[in-house]
Amino acid sequence: MTATSRRTFLTRSLALGCTAAASPLLTPVTFASAPFDNRLVVIILRGGMDGLGAIAPYGDPGYSALRGALDEGAIDLDGFYAMHPAFAPLLPLWQAQELSFVHAVSTPYRDKRSHFDGQDILEAGTGETDGVTARDGWLNRMLQTVPGLRTDTAYAIGQGEMYLTRGEAPIARWSPDIDLAISPQALLLADLIMHDDPAFRDAMAEAFELADGDGTSLTAAPSEMSMDGMVEEMAQARQGAAHRKVADFAAQRLKEDSRIAAFSINGWDTHRRQTQTLPRAMNRLADTLLTLRKRLSDTWSKTTVIAMTEFGRTVRLNGSDGTDHGTAGAMILAGGALRGGRVVADWPGLAEADLYGRRDLMPTRDVRAHAAWIMRGLFGLDQRTLETAIFPGLDMGADPRLIL
Repeated sequence: MTATSRRTFLTRSLALGCTAAASPLLTPVTFASAPFDNRLVVIILRGGMDGLGAIAPYGDPGYSALRGALDEGAIDLDGFYAMHPAFAPLLPLWQAQELSFVHAVSTPYRDKRSHFDGQDILEAGTGETDGVTARDGWLNRMLQTVPGLRTDTAYAIGQGEMYLTRGEAPIARWSPDIDLAISPQALLLADLIMHDDPAFRDAMAEAFELADGDGTSLTAAPSEMSMDGMVEEMAQARQGAAHRKVADFAAQRLKEDSRIAAFSINGWDTHRRQTQTLPRAMNRLADTLLTLRKRLSDTWSKTTVIAMTEFGRTVRLNGSDGTDHGTAGAMILAGGALRGGRVVADWPGLAEADLYGRRDLMPTRDVRAHAAWIMRGLFGLDQRTLETAIFPGLDMGADPRLIL
């Protein structure tokens, strides 16, 4: 193997490794039934959604200096925030007060900016900033507090389990015939060096774009599959419109005995050409939410959807017209049980002195607090239980009144 081909091989291998971290096929969709009538859907947006890109605070004087003019077709929400035009199909939900956004939120994770650690901390629901200590996920811990819980239908896209639903509470799983696997060594190597080297980072973005930004990660070992073969696999996966199939099945189960669902939507790592890659991810999310609403029909009035991500992105674009890993970001909430039609935020400002580390949006609320208040509103869980057993060490703060 020549030096050039070795570099190409390594670059593409690492690119696929980072893609697996940002948008893994190891993404289960899980369900559980419980003795209450309201429904909760948790969607993990893997890769770090750019909250400023999705919900632009154009009313802040610093916004235009950092990001330029609003995207053409952006939808004004309240005179301060505007919704990205890719979310335009969600406007009827906003008008019906079945859609809200929560801005300037984050987990307690700071500075290291690893997809792996960030996602683990998000799904574990811990307060650790330098690693995850919980052995189970916060959604499973919530289910452990509910008496009379029984297992219902559950399934996973790919292999493995979500950290979010790991634990002693009974949750069944099912996996379709997707049998792709990347070695743990490749994932670890990608995590260690990918984002420290612009060349590797751009190679990852190139591999991602070759897949048309689908967010699907190929996980076959590079020695066993050519790059052309990998792209072919990605194209085949796209044709299946997996996100709609997941939403269809989720709605079917939630209309019956299931009460809790969790799955992931991939493709939010926008290091390069964000104007091309971010809208594709937002289109999939919008499509998923609208599919859930349509398929749930009357059950939608009892449902709340939380879409959350491991961290936000930098406030400034990088040299590749993308954004790098940041700190605070945004949550997206939907559902008929939601007190919607609002952007909920303790806005920190975008002046340089107001930024976290002079590069990121400053977090002003803990993303776990909003999830906790939603569970309290939906299921009547005790605040002490939420702050100690489900999210250990959390201070939920003031009630944002997210649920009707």
